[in-house]
Amino acid sequence: MKGKNVLITGATSGIGEGCARKFAAMGSNLILNGRNIEKLNQLKEELTALGVEVLTLPFDVRDRAAMRAAIDSLQGSWQQIDVLINNAGLVIGVDKEFEGNLDEWDIVLDTNIKALLSMTRMIVPGMVARGRGHIINIGSIAGDAAYPGGSVYCATKAAVKALSDGLRIDLVDTPLRVTNIKPGMVETNFTVVRYRGDKQRADDFYKGIRPLTGDDIAEVVYYAASAPEHVQIAEVLVMPTHQATGTISYREK
Repeated sequence: MKGKNVLITGATSGIGEGCARKFAAMGSNLILNGRNIEKLNQLKEELTALGVEVLTLPFDVRDRAAMRAAIDSLQGSWQQIDVLINNAGLVIGVDKEFEGNLDEWDIVLDTNIKALLSMTRMIVPGMVARGRGHIINIGSIAGDAAYPGGSVYCATKAAVKALSDGLRIDLVDTPLRVTNIKPGMVETNFTVVRYRGDKQRADDFYKGIRPLTGDDIAEVVYYAASAPEHVQIAEVLVMPTHQATGTISYREK
């Protein structure tokens, strides 16, 4: 992976930030996307100290025009993206399906599905033309089965699985690889957003169990990306030791 160009969406926190640090540590050059310009610049300063090149692309992945402009702004070798990590994603609220907020659902659907599709559509043709590339989508165990208060989010991650599988089919006659990483419980700011900013409630969600971290998932992402070119790790489900499914876990009291 040394010297390869890796584009990460949602790179300023959680799994995306973990991936940025992992790939930089292994010598990859990074194109980092996020909405928080200050955090992007801080991360760039930290990672360039490791001797890699870092380019920041600050835009909201829901803004297709901004995404297009950012991708079109890439110059020279930055246009040759080797790994695309579609990481940006979120969930807002734990409402029942018949009680949820339609505007919040628009944000979730636009971020988790439409933005992933847009980025894929803009980046993958170049990979096909160059005859190399790897698309890594961050899905979720939530995509395997619905759970209470999560039907819309679960639906988006089921879509990520279907889109990953479909893209793999569409690229089967090329050297490109497609991977869907499906984390279980990961303690990041993601959960704070789920509870609409209630940090205490988010912390309580992880009481009694040691959850995964963004760095844990980054290790899995890197493993998939760094596998030999003839090896395609199609899907990985990764959970804490005391989690069995999306709804069953053991918590110490």
